[in-house]
Amino acid sequence: MTELLRTPLFDLHLELGGKMVPFADYEMPVQYPAGIMAEHNHTRAKAGLFDVSHMGQVILRGADVAAVAAALETLIPMDVLDLPEGRQRYGLFLNDAGGILDDLMFANRGDHLFLVVNAACKAQDVAHLKAALEPAVTVEEITDRALMALQGPMAEAVLTEFAPEVAQMRFMDVRTLDLDGVEAWVSRSGYTGEDGFEISVPADRAEELARRLLAHDAVAPIGLGARDSLRLEAGLCLYGHDIDQGTLPGEAGLGWAIQKVRRSGGARQGGFPGADAVLAQLADGPARKRVGLRPEGRAPMREGVEIFAEAEGGAPVGRVTSGGFGPSVGAPVAMGYVPADLAAAGTPLFGEVRGKRLPLTVAPLPFVPANFKR
Repeated sequence: MTELLRTPLFDLHLELGGKMVPFADYEMPVQYPAGIMAEHNHTRAKAGLFDVSHMGQVILRGADVAAVAAALETLIPMDVLDLPEGRQRYGLFLNDAGGILDDLMFANRGDHLFLVVNAACKAQDVAHLKAALEPAVTVEEITDRALMALQGPMAEAVLTEFAPEVAQMRFMDVRTLDLDGVEAWVSRSGYTGEDGFEISVPADRAEELARRLLAHDAVAPIGLGARDSLRLEAGLCLYGHDIDQGTLPGEAGLGWAIQKVRRSGGARQGGFPGADAVLAQLADGPARKRVGLRPEGRAPMREGVEIFAEAEGGAPVGRVTSGGFGPSVGAPVAMGYVPADLAAAGTPLFGEVRGKRLPLTVAPLPFVPANFKR
């Protein structure tokens, strides 16, 4: 057994009563004494503080930021060259078949690009970047910074007490801010569907800043359990569950992330791994689609539940990839893949749980409207 890693906030989690579990090679809090439901509802109503220091933070440098952007475009199907300084985008690393190796965020910070990648994929992502881009581009994994997410409708009010200029930031803006003496790389983003911020700070200042944020009446610590229920209600993909190397962007409902300039007929069409397959699927439509699912009753349908078109007989037509109880919805919610001809909202289907087929209905995503500041 490999010894689990710890984030700079590990001791604080223990002090706050966090229930620690293994996650992506780290010991992480799944919940605190208030419980997952209370943490979820607090984030939707006020502001929740998440430790996401297990995520990978990577800096790309080269002759200039345009050269780095052009290089990154050979690995992802996004428009990197036209991303203005101080802005961030959602991206996808793809394999040669167009399957998703990982999803990420990338930001233009003036003289370099800053990437945040998933914890479970960060070693392979850094190796992938180095193999493809070095020596023209320097790939540096940042290991001396923590990462926190402050999420919820009161996140702006809380953070403006530290840096008033936060109020001028829009969704996906990125700035370097002084948060009460701590240099922070702040983006107005997150993975809950709520307004909020992701905050990268030096590891040795992380606990100090976390304590100051938690001292605010509106802020509570939030664990992995509520993080998952929040992102599920927001209809957001979890890598390794809703998307993986066998999933193309179009069928995952992520075609919106591929800008026109990289699509067929665009000025820089293709030129990324799996381009032919990805662009063909966007043009012709996918054979299967990721959809929202609403099980009847109160019992959740979890990942792995097989989906059928009929109450009896026949082969499975799809599978649930994420599922649980949606506290804000007040009912079970799930996502999964079904054939395109069964993907329309309102389509009745059945999920097989312990040998019984139970009714569910295809539903629009997200389950809870996004509250991003545009």
